[in-house]
Amino acid sequence: MAPQIKMAPIGDMAAKLKPTFDPKTLLARVGKPQTPSDYKKDQKVFSQGDPAEAIFYVQKGRVKLTVVSKGGKEAVIAILGPGAFFGEGCMAGQSLRMATAAAMSECSIMRLEKAGVVRALHQDPSFSELFLHHLLTRNIRIEEDLVDQLFNSSEKRLARVLLLLANFGKEGKPELVIPKISQETLAEIVGTTRSRISYFMNKFRKLGFIEYNGKLEVHSSLLNVVLHD
Repeated sequence: MAPQIKMAPIGDMAAKLKPTFDPKTLLARVGKPQTPSDYKKDQKVFSQGDPAEAIFYVQKGRVKLTVVSKGGKEAVIAILGPGAFFGEGCMAGQSLRMATAAAMSECSIMRLEKAGVVRALHQDPSFSELFLHHLLTRNIRIEEDLVDQLFNSSEKRLARVLLLLANFGKEGKPELVIPKISQETLAEIVGTTRSRISYFMNKFRKLGFIEYNGKLEVHSSLLNVVLHD
C-alpha cells in the first residue's frame, strides 16, 4: 500500500504569500473601467478549445474548471471562489483554452483583456505583485494536489477537498456551509467513484465531522482525517 503523506496545514503556505492590498481597486487600472458580467448556475464562461484571449477574475460565486479527454472522460481540475483569477494561460502563449470554465452558482465575473493585463504588469508594481501572488498560490495548490493524488487515500483526499471548499486555513472566517455541490462533482475532483464518496460522506456525518441536510456544513474536526497518519 502506498505511504500516506501528511500534508501541510490547509492553505498555510498560500496564506503567507497574501498581498496586503485590495485587488478590486487594482483591477480598475488594467484599462478602461471593468464591468463584471453576471452568470447563472451552470452557464459556461468559456469552453475547452475556445480561443484564449482574456483573463477572468471572480468577484462573487464559484467557478468550476473541467477538462475532457479524447475518450470523453471528464475531470474537475479546480473550483475557484471570489478573488481568484482564471484563464491566465493566454499570458504564456496558450492560444486555445485547455479547460472549460462554468459557474457553479450565480457568479459575478470580470473579463480582463490580455493587452490590458500585459500593460498593467509592466506599469503597475502593485498589480504585478497581486498577479504573482496568484500564480505562486496556484502553483503551490497544484503541487499539493499532485502529492495528495499520488500518495493519499480517497478518504483523505475527500476530507482535504471539503476543507478547502470551506476555506479552512485561509485568512478570515471559514465558510462552514459549503454551497451545494453534487457527489458526482466531488468524485471527479477526488478521482474516485460516486459510491465511495457517498460511503465516506456518511462516515464523516456519523463521526460528527460534517452535517448535511440540503446544505453541507463542515466542522473543524474534519482536520483529524487529513492530519491522522
